[in-house]
Amino acid sequence: MISAKSEARLPDMTQQAPHCIVALAYEGLWPLEFGIAAEIFGWSRPELDTDWYDFRVVCSENVSRAVGGFTLTSPYGLDSLQDADTIIVPGWRNVGEPPPAEIQNALISAHERGARLVSYCSGAFVFAHAGLLDGRRATTHWRYLPMMRDRFPLIETQEDVLYVHDANIITSAGSSAAIDASLHVIRCDHGSAIANKIARSLVAPPHRDGGQSQYVEAPIQERPGTSIASVLDWARENLDKPLTVTELAQHAGMSDRTFLRRFRDGTGTTPLKWLRSERVFRAMSLLESTQMDPADIAHQCGFGATDTFRAVFRQVSGTSPLAYRQRFDARDG
Repeated sequence: MISAKSEARLPDMTQQAPHCIVALAYEGLWPLEFGIAAEIFGWSRPELDTDWYDFRVVCSENVSRAVGGFTLTSPYGLDSLQDADTIIVPGWRNVGEPPPAEIQNALISAHERGARLVSYCSGAFVFAHAGLLDGRRATTHWRYLPMMRDRFPLIETQEDVLYVHDANIITSAGSSAAIDASLHVIRCDHGSAIANKIARSLVAPPHRDGGQSQYVEAPIQERPGTSIASVLDWARENLDKPLTVTELAQHAGMSDRTFLRRFRDGTGTTPLKWLRSERVFRAMSLLESTQMDPADIAHQCGFGATDTFRAVFRQVSGTSPLAYRQRFDARDG
């Protein structure tokens, strides 16, 4: 979910040096969230034929002991945050404990010069303690949301979402949502086609919109004749049509009420919200890969009017279709 208050700023990926992403390691590091950052951004990916990230680990101390007993060392200290384009805080050891002043100051300085900040799970509390989320929309793991609301009343906490992108700060919910936020970063930087390839390599859903629920009560149904997954596939092949809930339910062989309940349980969102996001993701792909007129893209993606297409595209992506296309045209050129 991108804040309506401030448009998300897309980093300049046309720069000569590779985009530098750093993951912050600290005493008491949560290894799962740290591993997500290293897995997604740290691998060399020559098969993508694109300028991939320069990934580094920054240790707040000389040696950082992680949960589980292993240790991390790195040649990069906190001063290296000043050279980073994106900084990831993969969780925080204790949401009630303010991070050391040197960590807070380094993040504040990086943010002031325009670095993008990303938090996974409880890592949002590091930004909160530093005052970086005051007046912004943000989220964290559902377990910690009440504490964030009570302790940091200036933050516009967002419940029941996977991640929030407000200006140059991205905050995400639990561990699986960290993958969604990371794919969102890649989509902003490299486009939907590259993000989808990374998602497939992770065996992860390519498009879980930030506004989807943190509380997915059941996996997508796979029983023959009642498969929500098959309906999703069918809908993606028919996005140019004005699909309705009743039509989707009939395709699944369910009543409207049963379908809505199964859809919410399996995806964490409503059919109409899911369709809106899928239409925008299809439009992103067409804007990246073709020179089709926006009116034709709007028609192919099932928007009734070009003005509606522009408005919904901005709501989901944080930018206009024209700005989105210009960005990838400049990169490819």
